[in-house]
Amino acid sequence: MSCRILALNAFHSGSHRAFLDGWSQRSRHEFTTLTLPGTKWKWRARHSAVWFAEQLSLQTGPASLTRTGSPALSDDSPQSEFDLLFCTDMLNLAEFLGLSPEPIRRLPRVAYFHENQLTYPNRDDDRDLHLAYSNITTALAADAVWFNSEFHRQEFLTAARKFLRRMPDRRQPELVNRIELKSEVQSPGVSLIAPTRNRKRRPGPLRIIWVSRWEHDKRPDIFFAALQLLIDRGVDFRVSLLGESYRESPPCFASAREWLDERVTHWGFADSRSDYESLLRASDVVVSAAEHEFFGIAVLEAVSAGCIPLVPKALAYPETLGADLSTFHDGSAADVADQLEHVAAIIGSSTQRIARPDVTRFEWARRSAELDNRIESLTSRFVEHSK
Repeated sequence: MSCRILALNAFHSGSHRAFLDGWSQRSRHEFTTLTLPGTKWKWRARHSAVWFAEQLSLQTGPASLTRTGSPALSDDSPQSEFDLLFCTDMLNLAEFLGLSPEPIRRLPRVAYFHENQLTYPNRDDDRDLHLAYSNITTALAADAVWFNSEFHRQEFLTAARKFLRRMPDRRQPELVNRIELKSEVQSPGVSLIAPTRNRKRRPGPLRIIWVSRWEHDKRPDIFFAALQLLIDRGVDFRVSLLGESYRESPPCFASAREWLDERVTHWGFADSRSDYESLLRASDVVVSAAEHEFFGIAVLEAVSAGCIPLVPKALAYPETLGADLSTFHDGSAADVADQLEHVAAIIGSSTQRIARPDVTRFEWARRSAELDNRIESLTSRFVEHSK
C-alpha cells in the first residue's frame, strides 16, 4: 500500500534534512515536504507552527512545498490529499494542529525526535523551558513518537517526568506514561561508505579523523588535549578535522590549528561528498569525545568506510556500535590518548587486529523499508479505528 505523507521539517539542515531526504528518496510512499531553512533554531521552533498552518491554508502551495512522487494537489482542497502527517521535534505539533485546516487535523501523525530541549546540553544554563515543554506537548499530540535511539527515548521520558514534577502546580507527570506507550525507536538510515577494496593500509603514522560538529557539546577540548598528550609522548600521527563549523566555533579549534601545524592533513568541511568519503577511507580511527550524542550518523559513516571507532562508553554508542566494542574510552583526555597510542601500535603490527563493528543494519535500503512498513501499519490501524 502506498501512503501519501505530508512531511513538515522546521529545521531543514544537518541530520534533520539527511533523514527526510534519505527516507523520501528511497520510500515506496509519496512524500510532500514543507520545509524551513536550518538556521535560527529557536525562531524556527517558535514560528514554524504558524507558518506551516498558514501555508497549508493557501489555495496554491508555497515555493518550499516539494513533492516526491505525489499527485498534484487539487486547487479546491489541497489539505485533503494526505494519509499521514510527519514532523520533527522542531515543530510545536499541538500549536500547528490548532491552527491547521480541519482535514489536516484529522490525519494520523508521527513526531520524530532527533534531539530534545529537555536534555540537550547548554553551556550557560540558559535552557528555554518553554521550548522544553513544547517537546512534551508535541509528543502528547502525536499518535506515534519516534526516537532515533533507545538511549534517547529513555533519556527523554525520564527528563520529561522530572520536568513536570518541578512545575508550580497540577504537575501531571503521569502524562508521560501516555507518551511512553506510543513511543518507539526508529533509527535513521546511514549512507554507508564501502572501504577501498583489496588495498593494504598505506604505510605511515596513525591517521586520526574528527567528524563531529565544531561545538562545545562534542568536547573538542578533550580531543585536542589527547592529541597534545600524544605529541608529548612522541607518538607520530596525522589528523583530519571534518564536521560542520559555525561562525562562533570554540576557540580551541583556532589555537589547535597552530600547534598541530604539519600534522594536519585536512581542516574544515569537505568540499564534496567524494572528498569526504576519500578522507574517511584514508583514516585509521575516528574519534568522538561527545557529551551529547543521540545517535551518531557521522561516526557510523566513518566506521563503514573502515575506521576504528574510539568513542565514549556512554550515550547511544553502546547501542549503535555494540556494548562489546574494544575501543571505548572513559571520557578523559588521558584515556583517549592511551587508546590512540594502543591503536597506533596495533596498526603497525602484522599479527594484531582490532575488530570493527558491523553497521550494515543501518543502511538506508534496509531502514527505508522498515520505516515504510511502520507507516503502513500506523495508517491501516488509523483507518480501522475511524470506521
